[in-house]
Amino acid sequence: MGGVRISIDLCEPARQQLKVKLEWTPRVHHQSWLMPSWTPGSYTVRDHAQHLHSLQLQQSGRAVITKRVAPSCWVAELLNLDPVCLTYTLEARQLTVRTNHLDPDFASLCLPAVVMLIDGERWNPHHLQLSLPPGWLGHLPLPSGVDGYEAQDFDHLVDAPIHAGPFHSRRFTVCGHHHELLTIGEPPMGWPLTLQADIEAVCAAACKLMGTPPPAGDRYQLVIQILDQGYGGLEHDHSSVLQFSWEALTKKDGYRQLLQLIGHEYFHQWNVRRLRPGAYVPYRYDKAEISDGLWFAEGITSYFDLTLSLLAAKSDRQTFLEDLGKDISHVLVNPGCKIQSLADSSREAWLRLYKQTAANSVAQISYYRLGTVVSFCLDVQLRQSGSSLSSVVRDLWQRLGRHGKGYEPTDLIDAVAAHNMSLAERLPTWLETTNSAPIHDSLNALGLQAVAIHSKHPYVGMQLSKQKGRLLINKVSPDGPAEQAGLVPGDEVIGAHDWRLRGLEHWQALIQGPEQIPVLYARRGRLSSTILKKSDPIVEQWEITWDSGASSSQKELRDRWFSIV
Repeated sequence: MGGVRISIDLCEPARQQLKVKLEWTPRVHHQSWLMPSWTPGSYTVRDHAQHLHSLQLQQSGRAVITKRVAPSCWVAELLNLDPVCLTYTLEARQLTVRTNHLDPDFASLCLPAVVMLIDGERWNPHHLQLSLPPGWLGHLPLPSGVDGYEAQDFDHLVDAPIHAGPFHSRRFTVCGHHHELLTIGEPPMGWPLTLQADIEAVCAAACKLMGTPPPAGDRYQLVIQILDQGYGGLEHDHSSVLQFSWEALTKKDGYRQLLQLIGHEYFHQWNVRRLRPGAYVPYRYDKAEISDGLWFAEGITSYFDLTLSLLAAKSDRQTFLEDLGKDISHVLVNPGCKIQSLADSSREAWLRLYKQTAANSVAQISYYRLGTVVSFCLDVQLRQSGSSLSSVVRDLWQRLGRHGKGYEPTDLIDAVAAHNMSLAERLPTWLETTNSAPIHDSLNALGLQAVAIHSKHPYVGMQLSKQKGRLLINKVSPDGPAEQAGLVPGDEVIGAHDWRLRGLEHWQALIQGPEQIPVLYARRGRLSSTILKKSDPIVEQWEITWDSGASSSQKELRDRWFSIV
């Protein structure tokens, strides 16, 4: 059997370790292999090799000397070309959608963090075997072989997440295609009785929006992990893995947010997995690749995930406006919008989005949130010329996505130009210039308006949190009162107006007094004091409301916008 044979042993789940074995027949004496440094779909270097130990290479039953030439790369010189066997152990203690977790209850594995890429074998078949504890079943979106699973190449293999445990999956149907639903855990109040029907409706809405059946056909797996806390998802060609908090499901908008997350990852079958930024065709597993197209990959998808529940009749127009309004509000109040452009937010994803710091919190803007808002502006202005954003995305899908071709920035501009030339000429400014999206004009075109909501408290320009009994500054706004008073993130606020602070409620009460607030604080253990001069309450958020004076033409455009497709 050619290619690479992989064995993953999960039989000692209490140890939270995976035992991995790779076997192949070398073609040259110099062999090299690497552990991917990142997980596609999550754009930051994670150095998966940090969880690896006990690596050994054997040939004909004898150990072969290996040399680590980079943090995630090894080489060996062989005396002959007999088959070789590489073994290693991985710690599996990180329960996220992009890493590995194993315990006596279940396993959740993301294979870029498990399987080595053998130089020269990437495009050859990979055969996978699983060893499981008694009573466990394995679930992964790969075709079954004689004694395991078959992948056509390395990319196909590592794009297939593994879930295993003493649980069963069920089938659901989207546009005549059979999919697999795997729920791990159950909310304390149980799943909604309509869960499967609602999932089918949201996924069918994605197909309607794109005008095609699901690209994954009959082989799609949706995995939902219910946890006590956590939120996230990761897309794959034939699956998606979601994490959601059971507590969030008890909240007013929680179930709708779950359906939006499902729709978001399902829509990635088209946008991201197959209609992909050119920098990621093919993936470079050994290093970061910069792309300014992530705003399209995630921003467009985030905009449409809000629309899918409306298109599926799982929400109404008012709810849709509330959801969109949260993203618009986030952009309007975020100081990072004046510092980082949407294109730079995409280019700097590897450095900032997944690595939050006190500085990043005020110096960057998420390409998810700003991308959603720019997508909204694009959609409105396209509809003003008789087209729509969904039409542009469908065109890109037919021209590039269904063939698996990557797109460049010029492809996106050209796609918009085919529907509205003047808009295509303005789009680069929206992408490369800060604070440039015509948000208020787009709202006004629909007979909507953004209403400013001011804070109930005076503005002090900093954010406090209670950590281990201490009140710490975790965010300071640029040019705000706290910065002018010389306070910085990490300072411990001990007292105000000569009174000791015991909690956040004390702070909120004491800042209601005189304009000048004497503050006692500690920095690196040394006590100091300053005068904080508060200012009037600022705009805390924006709400999107209906304009009672909207004209008939505005209402007509609004109705067409609400039609989504």
